[in-house]
Amino acid sequence: MKTKIIISLLVFFLTASCATIVSGSKQKIKFDSTPTNAKIFVDNVEIGKTPFETKLKRNGNYKVKIQLDGYKEYEVDLKKKMNGWIWGNILIGGIVGYIVDVSTGAIYRLSPNDLKAVLAKDLAYKKSENSNVYIYATLDVDKNWEKVGQLEVSE
Repeated sequence: MKTKIIISLLVFFLTASCATIVSGSKQKIKFDSTPTNAKIFVDNVEIGKTPFETKLKRNGNYKVKIQLDGYKEYEVDLKKKMNGWIWGNILIGGIVGYIVDVSTGAIYRLSPNDLKAVLAKDLAYKKSENSNVYIYATLDVDKNWEKVGQLEVSE
C-alpha cells in the first residue's frame, strides 16, 4: 500500500507541470524574408541570416529586426502570451506543476511563432563608373539632409 502511494505521488509530481513537459522552456522560432539572406537581429544582437531557425526562451519579450541593404527595415515584437497547457495544472490541481511552469517560463508562448518579412525597396543606388560618386534615390525624406540638386526626367 505504501509503495502505491509513493508511486502515485511521484507520478503526480512528475506530470503536474504540463506546460513544461509538453512545451518546454524554449520555443522554436522560424525567420524568413523575401528576398532572403537578410540579417536577423534579436534585441540588437545579430543571430543569423534568413532563412533561419532558433530557439528562444519563452519567458521573454523580444525586439526583432530584419535588415537587408537597399530595403526598408522590418521590425516586429515577439511577445509572451499565456500557454494553453497551463490549464493542465489547474485541472490536475498541481500547485507544484504551476510553480515549475512559472519558474521555467513554460506558462508562456511566443507570438508570432513564424516570421516572414516581405522587404520593400527603400532606396536605389549606383556608383558612378568614373568616380567615387554614389547616387541614392529614396522615397523617404530625411529632414537632416541638405538638398544639393534636383533630378529632372526627360522624355
